[in-house]
Amino acid sequence: MRAIVQRVSAATVQVDGREVGRCGRGLMLLVGVHKNDTSAEAKKLAAKVAVLRIFNDLEGKMNLSLNDLRSDDYDVLAVSNFTVYGDAKKQNRPSFMSSAGFDLGKELFDEFVFELRNLGIPTQTGIFGADMQVSLINDGPVTVILDVDAA
Repeated sequence: MRAIVQRVSAATVQVDGREVGRCGRGLMLLVGVHKNDTSAEAKKLAAKVAVLRIFNDLEGKMNLSLNDLRSDDYDVLAVSNFTVYGDAKKQNRPSFMSSAGFDLGKELFDEFVFELRNLGIPTQTGIFGADMQVSLINDGPVTVILDVDAA
């Protein structure tokens, strides 16, 4: 699995002009599922997101994670996005052959979100497979790509 992780001041996702998910201070995640992924990767990625140290401590150093900030108002907006596995190395039009199909992608994305919530991280989502419009205020900007390889 792969997540494009963006530290945000706020983020929203809309479908058909209606807001379906939001977060305040926290993380905006674009999450892709690889065709070889299993539930083990969903759990590993959720655990990695929870401990990723990209929030500033009192000295202004990126030293804190969502786990460290539990008592504060930090949350997550996770949006499914099969295009994060797009490969344009050999052509101008990306290939999405590495992305999971709809059923596996939905199952593992839902499991990933369940794991984040199970870790105590407030998480909202978009609508899997929908045409979504995402707005965010990137804080920093801080953007990190997390990969969790299939076993």
